[in-house]
Amino acid sequence: MAAMFIHYMAPIMFASLVIFLLLGYPVAFSLAANGLLFALIGIELGLFRPDFLQALPERVYGVMNNETLLAIPFFTFMGLILERSGMAEDLLETIGQLFGSIRGGIAYAVIFVGALLAATTGVVAASVISMGLISLPIMLRYGYDRRVATGVIAASGTLAQIIPPSLVLIVMADQLGRSVGDMYEGAFIPGIVLSILYAVYIFIVATFFPKAAPGLPLEAQTLREPETAKHPVIVPLAAISAAATAYLFVVKLGLFDWTSPVFNKVSENPMVLHGFWFIILTGLFFKPFIGIIRTMTLSLFVVLIGATMIALEIMRFTEVKAGADYVVLTMSIVVAMSFVLAVINRITGLKLLSKLAEQVVFVMVPPLGLIFLVLGTIFIGVATPTEGGAMGAAGAMILAMMKRRLNLDLTRQAAESTAKLSAFVIFILVGARVFSLTFYGVDGHRWVEELLVSLPGGQTGFLIFVNAFVFVLAFFLDFFELAFIVIPLLGPAAEKLGIDLIWFGVILGVNMQTSFMHPPFGFALFYLRSVAPKEAYTDRVSGKRMEPVTTGQIYWGSVPFVIIQVIMVGLVIAFPAMVMHYKGTLSTIDPNKVDIQIQQQEMPALDFGPPGGAK
Repeated sequence: MAAMFIHYMAPIMFASLVIFLLLGYPVAFSLAANGLLFALIGIELGLFRPDFLQALPERVYGVMNNETLLAIPFFTFMGLILERSGMAEDLLETIGQLFGSIRGGIAYAVIFVGALLAATTGVVAASVISMGLISLPIMLRYGYDRRVATGVIAASGTLAQIIPPSLVLIVMADQLGRSVGDMYEGAFIPGIVLSILYAVYIFIVATFFPKAAPGLPLEAQTLREPETAKHPVIVPLAAISAAATAYLFVVKLGLFDWTSPVFNKVSENPMVLHGFWFIILTGLFFKPFIGIIRTMTLSLFVVLIGATMIALEIMRFTEVKAGADYVVLTMSIVVAMSFVLAVINRITGLKLLSKLAEQVVFVMVPPLGLIFLVLGTIFIGVATPTEGGAMGAAGAMILAMMKRRLNLDLTRQAAESTAKLSAFVIFILVGARVFSLTFYGVDGHRWVEELLVSLPGGQTGFLIFVNAFVFVLAFFLDFFELAFIVIPLLGPAAEKLGIDLIWFGVILGVNMQTSFMHPPFGFALFYLRSVAPKEAYTDRVSGKRMEPVTTGQIYWGSVPFVIIQVIMVGLVIAFPAMVMHYKGTLSTIDPNKVDIQIQQQEMPALDFGPPGGAK
């Protein structure tokens, strides 16, 4: 019996930890207590060396001395200052007015603002609660289906898991022993793609079930002016925009070059191929661009196009040509130029911008500028994540001060919440260090590594098994428990199989995002449940009697977005280039085929004189 216990001590230790957590004990204390308990058992059985415990003080000191973790309180404080200074409310109101004229407009606004809050707060609870308090009453007022409304709010709040600068990515990088900057850069595109998938789902719902996601009535569109309804410039501007987009996709990016074998039967001239797809895409994009211009207002569209052209021209003179660096720097310049154009318009009194366009620029530019400033400096290597977080915290205070919303009480609340979250993370990490010390001492890491490496299918089999395993655990454990317990066990096996750990970390980050959305234990659902109306109430604007939001509606609303997150995991696995771009442009030269030839040179004969030396 003792021999069997010794042989299976590692899985027994892991299983007992899961039982501790399911019983409701605090994560940090469960980790530490489990580690110390099995250390004593291991000493009695002769499996664990007592001198291993002498390393505990050094491991705890290593946590306290980790400068990377300093980024957590900085980014948390930055996000809380921006959120509590009213940024979320301003953004939702403005973006809601911008998209309100189309079906599902408020839902699009929630997704967009959720992505922005994710890039500023980095905290799921803050994002979900803020948008639940602000947007949910509006969506219920104008007839949104409760499942759609609650689902999009909860899902958009969880974008804080994967969109940089995310606290989750900091912890992930620390556990995998990789650079936080590389993790940020690798997760940037998957985060944007996931936001787009959310928007695609809302588009499908609004198209096939229009009553589930209606547009705002005219009386609610207070900032919109009849500026672009029948303006003669719209049609030619939409045609030019459609043609430019088609040229980019067909010629510059070559997205349709795979069809060349078919066109080679007619002509091998690439202009035939490009011309065909150019005409097709121009026709397809023309009408949508008309809708985009009318939705955005003509003036805002012109400002955006003008700022984009200026940004692209400026980027021609830089060494950055592709990747997340290019995207972030280009968007930073676009944001800055939009703000400059809006300020010039206001100072000169030209009134070239509509009321809505001006509101959008002045509300969106400050937080976007701060986000791109922080990310841009990290991506290009000017600042470390800790320095970027400190700069972001200072910038958030300056923005709140400029809006005259910064006071001692707000600062105290933000500092207190930051201290609580940071202490929570550090305590869990200390407990994880105690647990991992015992787990490694009983050779648990070797048992896990041998188990995972021996899985059939190589890298593919490993990724399928690990993602299925993490997905199931996410039903019962939240992210921090998964990150500090499971990730250190999976990382060495992934590295041994030749899997890039940044790619692996992003895959697991998207997967563990579902831990916030899983019914019935998803924390985002609990956060939303805490602010959603539990009883019937009278709407203060319309005066109508509104029914409460049930827990079942919140749960069912989350299901489509959990499916989308699972699809996103598959996309990241299938298209690793979404993450691998962080490595930059790699050399295509095969070192095994390099032939180095050194020209042989004849050396002159050495003359040492006659034997015995000169006389």
